[in-house]
Amino acid sequence: MLLALLDSSAAIDLAREALLVAVVMAAPMLIVGMAAGLIIGLIQALTQIQDQTVSFVPKLLAMAAVLVACLPWLMTRMLEFTRSVFENAGGL
Repeated sequence: MLLALLDSSAAIDLAREALLVAVVMAAPMLIVGMAAGLIIGLIQALTQIQDQTVSFVPKLLAMAAVLVACLPWLMTRMLEFTRSVFENAGGL
């Protein structure tokens, strides 16, 4: 019974860590996309231009720029998580 409890606890910790890493890695792009959408929405409301491509393309470009800028940090974070999973795999 104790062994099953330890295994489920380790699995829950691993799942929590994976979700936290995913949220941290996605946050910069999502925040920039949300800010760009807000700014473009305000501009569209002021100018009364309601074309969907006017909001989609700048958001896409802003998120791609953040992805390129943050890619080294994202890869480092992903490699750290993968390394810790493989190092601790024997203990699970």
